[in-house]
Amino acid sequence: MKIKALVTLVCLSTAWPLMAQTSAPSAPIVPSAEQMIQQLKAPRTRSLRNLTVEAVAAPAVGDSTVSTEPTVRPVARPSLSLLIQFDFNSARVRPESQQALANLSQALQSPELLASNFAVEGHTDAKGGKDYNQKLSQLRAQAVSDFLKGQGVVQARLVAAGKGASELANSADPFAAENRRVRIVNLD
Repeated sequence: MKIKALVTLVCLSTAWPLMAQTSAPSAPIVPSAEQMIQQLKAPRTRSLRNLTVEAVAAPAVGDSTVSTEPTVRPVARPSLSLLIQFDFNSARVRPESQQALANLSQALQSPELLASNFAVEGHTDAKGGKDYNQKLSQLRAQAVSDFLKGQGVVQARLVAAGKGASELANSADPFAAENRRVRIVNLD
């Protein structure tokens, strides 16, 4: 009987963190500094850094519009999107987002990322006018950059850029909450 109770207790104690995360949809899961470091590390490449070479298919017989030359395309830079909460119609970071930003500042100051520069991109949903969203996203990107600076990240390593609603994370629902985010992009 004691063994059964112990097994039940162990099962509940290991499931509790998962239950706590899934039962509170309003509380986003905050990635750790280590998870952020892994996400933002620049890929290791040699001479074609940030480029990928793709071979294209051979043209069909009689088709002169398809090239057989390989194409060179930029590789997506390592990035991380965070759902940072701001006060309504404001660039003031809400207290519930400060832990995510504290983890981000710790990650950016880690030895693995210390030599890299980053874009701090502010994104909005499609509510509001284009000019308004552009201005608000710029102010929010700058607020995150200022927060990181206050945590010890060298300002010269950060570039704040407002994107407005130009790059929606969920284009199927332009008003979705996941469109209101801050994206950190490794520029190196």
